[in-house]
Amino acid sequence: MGVTDFDTKVAVVVRDDLAAWQRLNVTAFLISGVTAAAGARIVGKPYQDADGEQYLPLLRQPVLVYAASGTKLATVARRAREREAPFALYTAEMFATGHDDANRAVEAVATEDLDLVGVALRAPHNVADGVLRGLKRHP
Repeated sequence: MGVTDFDTKVAVVVRDDLAAWQRLNVTAFLISGVTAAAGARIVGKPYQDADGEQYLPLLRQPVLVYAASGTKLATVARRAREREAPFALYTAEMFATGHDDANRAVEAVATEDLDLVGVALRAPHNVADGVLRGLKRHP
């Protein structure tokens, strides 16, 4: 099954000036937010190999990963808000914290002042396409 075989599109956008470990870390955290918000309906069945070993389930649909400048990332977030597409965010300050409670410091930062390093969303194709317009896939 491909991206178009689903009613929604799942996408992550990470800032293009991050170190490789940061891009991977941000992507992992953001997808956890998308999964938590969507619930069991986007998670497949657990895996099992030929020897009967069990493995955790994964998302049922592909995840598209894009890279963007900080300015473009802010545009993506603005478009998502305008289209009422819920999204997960990751800010630069979160790299310095060690747990979720510390990440709540984002509550003290105005929307326009967020130092976004990544966002992720799951939305109907037409909404996601509008939000992601002009982005290039992560190399």
